[in-house]
Amino acid sequence: MRRVSAAGAAHAGQVAVPEPVPLKGRALRERIEALESVARQLEPGRPERDRLRSPVIAHSESFYEGLDDALTYRVTDDKGAGLLEIPIAEEGIGIEKALRIVGEHVDRAGLNPAAGGHLAYVPGGGLFASSLGDYLADVGNHYAGVFFATPGAVRMENLLVRWMARLVGYPEGALGTLSSGGSIANLTAIVTARDAMEVGGRRVHRSPVYLTQQVHHCVTKALRLAGLAEAPLRRVPMDERFRMRPDELARMIAADRAAGLRPWLVVASSGTTDTGAIDPVDEIAEVAEAAGVWLHVDAAYGGFFLLTGIGRSKIRGLECSDSVVMDPHKGLFLPYGTGALLVRQGELLARSQWYEANYLQDALDSTEEVSPADLSPELTRHFRGLRMWLPLVLHGVAPFRAALEEKIQLCRYFYEELSGIPGMQRGPYPELSVALYRYVPRAGDANEFNARLIREVRRDGRVFLSSTTIDGTFWLRLAVLCFRTHRRHVDLALQVLREKIAEIEG
Repeated sequence: MRRVSAAGAAHAGQVAVPEPVPLKGRALRERIEALESVARQLEPGRPERDRLRSPVIAHSESFYEGLDDALTYRVTDDKGAGLLEIPIAEEGIGIEKALRIVGEHVDRAGLNPAAGGHLAYVPGGGLFASSLGDYLADVGNHYAGVFFATPGAVRMENLLVRWMARLVGYPEGALGTLSSGGSIANLTAIVTARDAMEVGGRRVHRSPVYLTQQVHHCVTKALRLAGLAEAPLRRVPMDERFRMRPDELARMIAADRAAGLRPWLVVASSGTTDTGAIDPVDEIAEVAEAAGVWLHVDAAYGGFFLLTGIGRSKIRGLECSDSVVMDPHKGLFLPYGTGALLVRQGELLARSQWYEANYLQDALDSTEEVSPADLSPELTRHFRGLRMWLPLVLHGVAPFRAALEEKIQLCRYFYEELSGIPGMQRGPYPELSVALYRYVPRAGDANEFNARLIREVRRDGRVFLSSTTIDGTFWLRLAVLCFRTHRRHVDLALQVLREKIAEIEG
């Protein structure tokens, strides 16, 4: 690590300044009053709040009203670089100019994830009711980490965790936490499993982990961050639908035990990001229980499809897992930054994550509800619960259930309509709302053709699609989970594909 000495601070953009002589008495009071008069700019009164709020609301309404006609992806030359020309300075620039900068250099370039034509990745939603929840959470600035600080905020978040635990089928005693997303939730789950299974130190390199090639990359990243980079990774073979094979899992665990190793963790997926595959968790759970290993399920994408009949019929066995991740910013259409971890034996999560500090000793008397800060790596945390609770109590669950089934049916509709495009090859029938497909041209390399096709679709911008490569084959992906996506957006995607194929082949 390079360190800068005081003598060299000026060369690093810093100026070493000696501490002034401390003020006393009247001079100290006058200095405080002068500082307060400037600092009070940070606390506008009612008229100033109204003046600031009005153009922000107008900006947001203009954004909403333009969504139907807006491009889903816009290629620009500057890629928002004009933002760098407005430095952070001693004096402010005013709300109108600030909003123009946001509109020109943030809203305009790249992906518009709020658009219904976002069919490329599993998106974060951005419900209007969630924005109101975030506004109230930011105004109140409630601290949702410790029950002692804001009992209502913690009760709300724990209520939401219990609701999700019932949805999964976990028993009383399960605990969990709202996180910033699936990555932190998976990391917390793996650390909890590591501690519960007593994997550490000299045991790591002899403690295999079992997962497939389809597992989300944040899981392998989490293993490294959790100090488990030396744990052997066993890639379990998959069936033709990219699902983990329980028989192969059992065989691999048995072989490792026979070799003197100590299997400890299986990571399954309920809705992979790449293909939408759903591992047979019910069968995998039987293997894991017989082997005495921890079963973690990444259901960040698929978990909330349990609200639908179709999802219930396909996602089986989550109640048998030891931990599961679900992302409300996916299946409940909330803004980015809303994940969730649930652990069936809640005391194992608490044992892994709980710490104490002298300055928090006053909080230890409040034990009516478990504090989220004792169940995750985060001590300082946003009051995420309000952005989730408000839409659920405002709208009820029914619209969420309908929207989720609509996305499944839209994906099936797209898959069926692809059969009407000559030369189109389809992947496995979609499990949920992700479909694989590719065009096989009359001549030339199919991988190169599809790579060019996706670039042309992106340049067009009316819809946003994505691609992946599996075993050397370049596939196109459709991922339907934006709550604003409806049949007209899927029809537009089919139209754009036909147009671009014709242009390239012509």
